[in-house]
Amino acid sequence: MHGRLVATILVLAAVMLSPKLGQTQQPQLPALKPLPMAPIKPYKPVAVTPPGPYNDASFIAFRKQLADAADRRDRTALAKLVAMQGFFWMQDKDLADKRKSGMANLANAIDLDAKDGSGWSALTGYANEPTAAPLPDHAGMVCAPAEPSIDPQAFVALVKATQTEPPDWGYPYVDGIEVRSAAKSNAPVVEKLGLTLVRVLPDAAPPNNASEPAFLHIATPSGKAGFVPFEAISGLGSDQMCYAKQAGGWKIIGYYGGAAQ
Repeated sequence: MHGRLVATILVLAAVMLSPKLGQTQQPQLPALKPLPMAPIKPYKPVAVTPPGPYNDASFIAFRKQLADAADRRDRTALAKLVAMQGFFWMQDKDLADKRKSGMANLANAIDLDAKDGSGWSALTGYANEPTAAPLPDHAGMVCAPAEPSIDPQAFVALVKATQTEPPDWGYPYVDGIEVRSAAKSNAPVVEKLGLTLVRVLPDAAPPNNASEPAFLHIATPSGKAGFVPFEAISGLGSDQMCYAKQAGGWKIIGYYGGAAQ
């Protein structure tokens, strides 16, 4: 898939699974209580092709500069890596303030001034993200992380059959991820994941100690529940950082997502 196609699938699924949304333009009020979790049961595997790395040498060098600026929390160095003009911040519309610099808009989009440092941590994550894909109809621009290849109609059918929601699904980065019976690295392996969509259950398992990774609670296509390392599964429709190759080198040019405004 390219660009924001996974996000489009999520919207398509939401529309198809919500008859009222297709019949009226009136906004729906949020539920006062969370819906109960759909039962865990076997589901039809839907194949996923994970994105590959973007191996442009100049882009890899740029990512190293970005990682260094993020690690040092150096706003001056970061500003040199952000486009001065044309920065966009897309949600349902472009939220970028065209009167401000690209750096100022980026800081707002990722909440760079958050007291807990989450904005800088997010920036580090993007700098270390090896995948990226061209944005259609935007020559010289790529967005990261790249999105996987999924059959959209099969995904919609899967969500409907399992009585779940589109954000309940992710995919493994590689084939053969081990699913364990408990949130421990040495727990027995109950199954291995293929390259298919995986249902992510709402309760994650925090690490027992600093040496243990965090785990996700998942349901496999065979209907078994188990645990996989947090970093082994990617979500669908995640936020994306976009970059443009300009005369002076790569620059951060835009952002899809961010905090609601």
